[in-house]
Amino acid sequence: MSKRKVVMGMSGGVDSSVTAWLLKEQGYDVVGLFMKNWEDDDDGEYCSTRQDWIDVVSVADLIGIDVEAVNFAAEYKDRVFAEFLREYSAGRTPNPDVLCNAEIKFKAFLDHAMSLGAQTIATGHYARVREHEGLFQLMKATDSTKDQSYFLHRLNQAQLSKTLFPLGEIPKTKVREIAAQIGLPNAKKKDSTGICFIGERPFREFLNCYLPTKPGPMKTPDGKTVGEHIGLAFYTFGQRKGIGIGGVKDGSGELWFVAAKDMATNTLYVVQGHDHPWLLSHTLVAGNTSWVAGFAPDKGAACGAKTRYRQQDAACRFARADDGRFALNFDEAQWAVTPGQSAVLYQGDVCLGGGIIEQAAAQSLDASAALVAAR
Repeated sequence: MSKRKVVMGMSGGVDSSVTAWLLKEQGYDVVGLFMKNWEDDDDGEYCSTRQDWIDVVSVADLIGIDVEAVNFAAEYKDRVFAEFLREYSAGRTPNPDVLCNAEIKFKAFLDHAMSLGAQTIATGHYARVREHEGLFQLMKATDSTKDQSYFLHRLNQAQLSKTLFPLGEIPKTKVREIAAQIGLPNAKKKDSTGICFIGERPFREFLNCYLPTKPGPMKTPDGKTVGEHIGLAFYTFGQRKGIGIGGVKDGSGELWFVAAKDMATNTLYVVQGHDHPWLLSHTLVAGNTSWVAGFAPDKGAACGAKTRYRQQDAACRFARADDGRFALNFDEAQWAVTPGQSAVLYQGDVCLGGGIIEQAAAQSLDASAALVAAR
């Protein structure tokens, strides 16, 4: 009887390397696939593609699997990076890792894997999949400190049904132990941080290569001008560092935060104090929805929601509009809810899906639902 073939996405990191070893140990016919998703400034000081590929080949040789490289840079630029720039140009703060998973890692990669004759794919994400009453559920990892279901919420049932997440039940500390025990050459390699195509480079410097600066006034809620911004695209809600007005005093001595953008007048609004009312929202409205569970929650359903990665689930109530968008009303005000980011819903450990945040306000669910219906 032939072994079940799985194509494993390998990045050169410890997580995907240990995942490939685990699958081999479990009796799968494993083929490693290294995805190159970015070519701009490929020879720059921040690009690690060459070293990552060397690490992938070294690991594959050690554990005894075949590996190949595939270039998805054109697909990435068209499906992910173009949307990234559109969102920033509109004053929002997108999460390209969410879109990359849906469009590249679980679409272009999945299609390529199927063409190689694979029955399933696998990645080193910390999440779980289980089949329940005829549907596939995306679940949080048992290691809550590493759970990545937030980034996977835009997958669909077809993608989820063909995906394995072997690290979903394993703590990160154990993954490191396994890497050391089996002698992986990258066992001590640091985890990657930041957006995949930006890496460790300064974000504002990177963005400035693709978007023009457009200076404008920086004002307080009462209309007082306290500085000049370089362009609304270069700031995000809740931002504290890099605003450039640290020396401006109003007697309170509290820190400054980005609180709002007025695209029509090219005005950036800043406030003082972490808990300023402009930074707190009881309600949000989200669109461009995607339900990995196969269905949306019922109207009025109690859920937990994350409006950013690594946030604790926040208790809320769900309301859906006829146009597919939804509103959430939180039991407690949420800090710096940011348009462009994802609002991801959970019921316990099960990820239901979510949408892209369009706006947030300190108002009731009824007012929020009316706002959704009026748009």
